[in-house]
Amino acid sequence: MQLCSFYLPDQERKSFGIVLENGVIDLGLRFGAECPDLKSFLTRSSLADLDAFRAMPADHPFSALRFLPVIENPGKVFCVGMNYADKRKEFAETLDAPTLFVRFADSLTGHDSPLQKPATTQEFDYEGELAVIIGKAAHQVKAAEALDVVAGYSCFMDATVRDMQFTWFTAGKNWPQTGGFGPWMTTADEIPDPQQLAIKTFLNDREVQNDNTSSMVHPVAKIIEYISAFSPLSPGDVIITGSPGGVGKKRTPPLFMFSGDVIEVHIEKIGRLVNAIA
Repeated sequence: MQLCSFYLPDQERKSFGIVLENGVIDLGLRFGAECPDLKSFLTRSSLADLDAFRAMPADHPFSALRFLPVIENPGKVFCVGMNYADKRKEFAETLDAPTLFVRFADSLTGHDSPLQKPATTQEFDYEGELAVIIGKAAHQVKAAEALDVVAGYSCFMDATVRDMQFTWFTAGKNWPQTGGFGPWMTTADEIPDPQQLAIKTFLNDREVQNDNTSSMVHPVAKIIEYISAFSPLSPGDVIITGSPGGVGKKRTPPLFMFSGDVIEVHIEKIGRLVNAIA
């Protein structure tokens, strides 16, 4: 099952729903004020509660809605850097522990919405990544049980302002509307092993990243164990798990994103996240 968050311009209303081939089932209409968005649903209910709705017809075609970030206002967004073997080689990374930084909710944007290249940079780089959405409260979880707290997985474009990043990672990652998140979340029951997913990034239809999540140095379960050891995780929190090699900064010549470009992240069993650069 795939779940998305969306905005209906004609109704001036936000909601969330189940993704079908021809549109979405509007769960906001069914749950009302008790669960107005996907984060509140994950906090108060179980994904099993959605079984009764899965056979319903779509309430809205895709043309009637605008995708929002899968979780629009996550309490925490942790990002893992240097987590693929090829990426570590590109940046000569040797640290054994996961490299962590944070994103803030106002840096996120949805599928088919523009990524905003800051006017001050000519080094706006792409990093396609797997996003993990937490579905249960988790504190000091061991790796063997860590996947049990995952609600699902999504695509993420962790766009980076490179000429700010090297003074402090977080500074290069938190410009407004630089984190593409979507188009939806595939529930964890459909991805029993998140370490067996093909992941690719395309810039203007040119393949620029191609790897598999099996190449992660720190797998999803270990990342959750590491983070939850010091920071309790809540439903709706998000973990971005790192980017494969092939980023623009390390190419010869460098390859960056500019206004009018289109960047896409494809992840097996999840879908395709598309953002134009503005």
